Amino acid sequence: MECKVTLLDGTDYTCTLEKRAKGQVLFEKVCDHLNLLEKDYFGITYRDAESPKNWLDTSKEIKKLISTGPWNFAFNVKFYPPDPAQLSEDITRYYLCLQLRDDVVSGRLPCSFATHTVLGSYTVQSELGDYDPDMQGSGYISEVRLAPNQTKELEEKVLELHRNYKGMTPAEADMMFLENAKKLSMYGVDLHRAKDSESVEIMLGVCSSGLLVYRDKLRINRFAWPKILKISYKRNNFYIKVRPGELEHFESTIGFKLPNHKAAKRLWKVCVEHHTFFRLVSPEAPPKRFLSLGSKFRYSGRTQAQSRRASAQISRAAPQFQRRNTVTASMDSTPASVTHDDVKKNNKPAVATDNLIVTETPEKKPEEMNSVEEENKTNSDESEQAPPTSVTKMSEEDKAEPEDVAVKPDLNVENQPSEEPSKDVPVVHTETKTITYESSEVDANGDSDPGVLMSAQTITSENNSTTTTTHITKTVKDGISETRIEKRIVITGDADIDHDQE
Repeated sequence: MECKVTLLDGTDYTCTLEKRAKGQVLFEKVCDHLNLLEKDYFGITYRDAESPKNWLDTSKEIKKLISTGPWNFAFNVKFYPPDPAQLSEDITRYYLCLQLRDDVVSGRLPCSFATHTVLGSYTVQSELGDYDPDMQGSGYISEVRLAPNQTKELEEKVLELHRNYKGMTPAEADMMFLENAKKLSMYGVDLHRAKDSESVEIMLGVCSSGLLVYRDKLRINRFAWPKILKISYKRNNFYIKVRPGELEHFESTIGFKLPNHKAAKRLWKVCVEHHTFFRLVSPEAPPKRFLSLGSKFRYSGRTQAQSRRASAQISRAAPQFQRRNTVTASMDSTPASVTHDDVKKNNKPAVATDNLIVTETPEKKPEEMNSVEEENKTNSDESEQAPPTSVTKMSEEDKAEPEDVAVKPDLNVENQPSEEPSKDVPVVHTETKTITYESSEVDANGDSDPGVLMSAQTITSENNSTTTTTHITKTVKDGISETRIEKRIVITGDADIDHDQE
């Protein structure tokens, strides 16, 4: 059978496979054609009547996945690395850049105008080389797609920045592109349409750090992998069981409704693969029980930890490759071991007018930036820790329902709060204590009327994330003094502390 694979640079790769060939054969052929060794972050997708994007299961025969129609596929990034600087080769970072450029242009990776300008300037430097008005003319930037709605104003800002990058190699430009792109809130998020328990339209996003919930393009909840005990699906319902919170004693199960059974299974598979790749040291083996019910699917590739160890053993010279829109010579001239510090030292700082933030992505308000940085750091730490392989089990109720398939990850992680507030409002906790004792201050003549307020005191203290107010009131009634203490703690929403941290 003839296969056609659309590559990240827009070109097509055609090859011939046996009718019973498995997906792994096609994947290896494409990676060999691209001269790609760090291939664990990539995958092959195909379309069907149910979804425009399905990941090819490399362990199955292709003809069982595509029963009718031509064998047309696409090569894409499957697992977005939280820290692209840890990739070993420039060619791997280049293909990651190509995927992210397509995400930006298609709107899957939303950006502000300033971020479009920054990313566009590094894209132009990587693809076209140093600014040369004599060779490239004044409208050369319009030939490169930089944004969904590319305007003349955007191109002029990109031109201003591109002039400052003289001497920056394509590999350095790719590195700076990735350093800015990885900070975007939707970086590496695989979205799936769903409904919550109240039939409200939401989007479920799967990424390296866990499962995200979006409504009206705003994130309303986040379940990190350490918080999730089990992932399962039944018919068109998708379930997650989360750890109990600090004040809870039982696990809670949260359900979402997907468009159909295949969509629920597709989401479950994506979650299993992302959890295994980013959290485990090695993949789990599928169950070998003869009468086991439910899906036997398990991620069979290498995990991120295994991929990093393999990448450290790469000893070949940096491969030479042609870039997509090359006008001047733009082969990689930076060693594969280039670091982010080297990039910062070698290139000129990007400076622009009109309060344009260039080397930082201003997707958040200034007071939120610390939270974003903390979260990014946490995501990176989670992927590096890679706890021991979890044991997959099925509960008794799972055995009774063939389609309720579960994965029980990260059992050795400390308890985490089960959910975040679903709205951006302060969380208020009120604590009241009443102490009653016999009064020695009221004379026998009853000079003080019963129920008279004797004293009241208010104490307020606050720090960068909480405000604590304590009200102390003292009243006298029938010769008995009653002291009431009311303590109110308000956790503010615009704090420097990232409450999403694990």
